[in-house]
This record gives sequence, structure tokens and C-alpha cells, in this order.
Amino acid sequence: MPAPVIAIVIPVFNEQAVLPELCARLTALFDAGHGCEWRAVLVDDGSRDQSVALLHAQAARDPRFEIIELSRNFGFQSALAAGLVHAAKADAVVTMDADLQDPPEVIPEFVTAWQGGAEVVRATRRSRAETGLRRLGFDLFHAVFRRLSDFPIEPNTGTFGLLGRDALEAYHQLPERHRFFPGLRAWIGFPSAAVFYDRQERAAGQPQQTFRRLIRYALDGVFSFSHLPLRMLTYAGLFVALMGFAIGLFFIVRRLLGVEIAFTGFTTIATLVLFLGGIQLIGIGVLGEYLGRMYDEVKQRPLYVVKRRTVARR
Repeated sequence: MPAPVIAIVIPVFNEQAVLPELCARLTALFDAGHGCEWRAVLVDDGSRDQSVALLHAQAARDPRFEIIELSRNFGFQSALAAGLVHAAKADAVVTMDADLQDPPEVIPEFVTAWQGGAEVVRATRRSRAETGLRRLGFDLFHAVFRRLSDFPIEPNTGTFGLLGRDALEAYHQLPERHRFFPGLRAWIGFPSAAVFYDRQERAAGQPQQTFRRLIRYALDGVFSFSHLPLRMLTYAGLFVALMGFAIGLFFIVRRLLGVEIAFTGFTTIATLVLFLGGIQLIGIGVLGEYLGRMYDEVKQRPLYVVKRRTVARR
């Protein structure tokens, strides 16, 4: 039997500080073999540093490294989608970040689980090295998302993992523009397995995912896999309506009983107006998030535009 072909898809954006070590550790993995034929698909997402030059130098030294250059920065999820399309002929595809917080040395365990029958292999974090506000944000998102999502998604998982060919073909049938990869990977189904690992610190440089981008990514996950925000608006409307009915009934009863009513004046009116106005604005904002995503889907623009591919002749 021929050795299975395993492709590793890695989006890259301004990662010149970490690329030498990334390429060295991938090369060591490839040279070890593990009974597989390896290749790396590195997708440059419009880098503005020396990342592209480093990638091309690596591809010139080692034909197992293939480079896709996008015409501009389209975002991590679009770059990941471009790499998955390019690697569609592989027997299995590993997805990971370029910052080496997810160690390539764990990948042989993915392959073992895949060969054991799992079509989807999730890398589940036992621990993670982030601290401070960034760590708090990640923990808060996972805690909240588990309660908001209409579809069960394994906690403490991210991009790192493996898709077999059948799972990858199913993933390519999903046409949406606002993508939350862990959710889509769980949604397609198929037999799955978990491989536990310890998430490490960045090998070098600074995180390229800004806080704003992480917030946007979190919102994509919530609004793509949950109707709960809309339901919460309905519940809030019912609560306000019931409170209004109860207050109105209270004053009617007092009037019928001849009890004097003491009005508090401006403070009461201002509080009620601001409270109701705030709920309405929140509702409009939530509806806008859903409508904005629907608008993007209707336009049917491509997820990315490829400027150049560098693939070794085989």
C-alpha cells in the first residue's frame, strides 16, 4: 500500500520571526517519515514583512513546502479555506497556526487516531500558556459559547486538528463567508477523536491576531451557531411587557380603591425611557449582526483571491 499523503495547512501573516523555527520543526517531522508522505501548504495572507521571501526560500530548498500568496489580507479563516482547497487531494489534512503554540510534534498522534478510524481529530488543550487579559478573554469565550451555542462544540479546541478526505469534502460543501472553523468541523459530523496536548507560548514575535479580530471571530462563532440572542430579545420584550402590564394594573387598582398616587416625576420617566430605549437599541444591534451576515452571504463574493502559487514539480 502506498504511504498516505498528509498535508499541513498553515495560514501565515507577518510571521517572519517564527518562520525559521516553524520550517525547521516541520522539516524534522517530514524527515522522520512516520510512514507518511508529507507536504506543507503555507498560505501567505498579505504579509507586509519578510514572510513571503522566507517562504519562497524554504520552498526552493525543500519541494515538500508549497506556497500560496493571496492578493491582500483576507483574514485567517479565508487563508485557511484557501489552503484546504489547495490540499484537497491529500488523504488527510492537518490545520494549525504558524506561531508554534500548537507543536507540530503532536501531529503523528493525529495520524494514528485517523488511521484508527477517526475522520475528524480534534486537538484538545490540557493547558495553555497565555496569561492576562488575553487568557481571560479565551476562557470567557469558551465558557459563554458552550451555553449560547445551539450545536454542541467541544471546549478547549481551536484550529489545530486533522480532517480526513471524506470530512474535508463535506467541509468544502459549506458555502458560508463568516466562518468559525471549530464549529463547522463539529457540525459536519463523522467519527471523531480527541488528542490532548499542552498549548505553548509563541516561539517568537508578537501575536498577529489583534484583540479586535478576536472579538470579531468570537461574534462569528456566536451568531453562526446560536439563535439565543434573538430569543433573549423576545424574552426581554415579554418581560418588559409583563412589567408594564403589572405596573398599569397596580395603578388602576389603587385608583379604584381611592388611594392617592404619588408620582416621582422626572426621575421615574427618565429611567423608564432610558431602560426601554436601551433594550430597543440592543435589539436593533443584534438584528443588525444577523442581517449583516445575511447580506454578506447574498453577495456571494469569493472568500479570497490568489495572487500566486508556488508548487514544486512532482
